[in-house]
Amino acid sequence: MIMKKRKIPMRRCVITKEQLQKKELIRVVRTPEREVIVDLTGKQNGRGAYLKKDIEVINKAQKSKILEKHLEVEIPDSIYDELRQIVEEQN
Repeated sequence: MIMKKRKIPMRRCVITKEQLQKKELIRVVRTPEREVIVDLTGKQNGRGAYLKKDIEVINKAQKSKILEKHLEVEIPDSIYDELRQIVEEQN
């Protein structure tokens, strides 16, 4: 009996445009209430954008405001601080 190989979920980083495994990325979500949250479960409701787990990528996202364009909402600095903290804890 041959085991069926599970498909690895791939997503694209909005900054680097790289296709990466979902677990190598962080999801930022704009909820239906237009709130912005960092979604570590990957299951939150709302419009999501993925960022590579890399401090430079997060800094670039903050400077270029690419996330704001993707999520169509203003993103507070506290979200970027939270993203940096997550990356630092996982490295």
